[in-house]
Amino acid sequence: MNTNAPATLPAPARRPLAALFALTLTLALAPACVISNAAGGGAAAAPAGLQLELIKTRRIWDGGSHNAFTDLIQWHGRWWCSFRESTAHVGGDGRVRVLVSRDGEKWKTIKLLSVAGVDMRDPKFSITPDDRLMINCGGSYYDGQNLTGRVSLALFSSDGATWTNPRTIAGDREWLWRVTWHDGIAYGAAYNGFLREGGKAVSSLVLYNSKNGLDWTPVGPMPVNGRDKPNETTLRFEKDGRMLALVRREAGDQKGWVGRSAPPFTEWMWQTSNYRFGGQNLLQLDTGEWIVGTRDYSNMKIAGSWHGAAYLLARLMDDGRLEPLLKLPSGGDCSYPGLAQAGDEIWTTYYSSHEGKASVFLAKIKIKRPSAQ
Repeated sequence: MNTNAPATLPAPARRPLAALFALTLTLALAPACVISNAAGGGAAAAPAGLQLELIKTRRIWDGGSHNAFTDLIQWHGRWWCSFRESTAHVGGDGRVRVLVSRDGEKWKTIKLLSVAGVDMRDPKFSITPDDRLMINCGGSYYDGQNLTGRVSLALFSSDGATWTNPRTIAGDREWLWRVTWHDGIAYGAAYNGFLREGGKAVSSLVLYNSKNGLDWTPVGPMPVNGRDKPNETTLRFEKDGRMLALVRREAGDQKGWVGRSAPPFTEWMWQTSNYRFGGQNLLQLDTGEWIVGTRDYSNMKIAGSWHGAAYLLARLMDDGRLEPLLKLPSGGDCSYPGLAQAGDEIWTTYYSSHEGKASVFLAKIKIKRPSAQ
């Protein structure tokens, strides 16, 4: 696939949906299994006094009208950044641009991926067990700015320059938002925003896994209240093998959910965080501390606008709360970070509109820990 001859996909599949809708309806109507601010005993207790110090941040791309929803990964000795490039936050035929850099200073486009008639959104990187770079993303169909359909897509590359044609994954109309590989198996949480109850759109979560990144099998429901519109979910793994989930709730000013589950990942314990999540990512430092990157809504002044939003880095505490550590230069339409550790630094890509149109930035951040006494 290349930009001169864009790939095409059929309209959203209309395969039999009875089993899927039975599952999602059950999820939507089930009460939330949430434990509010209860100790989960999962995340490592971080040393008191952990601080993050911004070294520098710089804009690395602003070529599109709206450049957003980033990810960052280190692979084959180079740094890779992906993001969506389109005309606006919603609508249009969004394309996925892939940048590459050896040092994080000089970046160049290595690929621009597109599918005719499809808005490719939120491209996320992962590395397969056979050492290929994988991108999973949403494929949205719009009539103007009205969402009419959705698929989840997966693409693979052995060199970052040549990519497979996109394949649809997960269930009909579901968005498998981020893929995480663990012990040779890929995991992702898919949400479905088309289910309706009493005339209102509700959303539910289903955990999937895959051995090859293309053929996905439902593991089971992630029992959260569908009326709260759970959607974007990042999965990571504790050192003891438990799965850790950060779930965005989009109904009103709902705080995010933090979930933990032991193998086979069919039973969950949930905590309510003290922050509302948006585009959240999760990085475990080499010392075991969990760092969360998310949109910070706490200073938003005008409902329904981006005014006052910022990109926040925080430490995930044992009880599900976030301890804020650093706000990055950002504002307005922003966040959706990529996160990686490079020695004693955190590297993060994100997008922000604080300098005008939404552009992609890279920040390098010093990890500062208290000196041993």
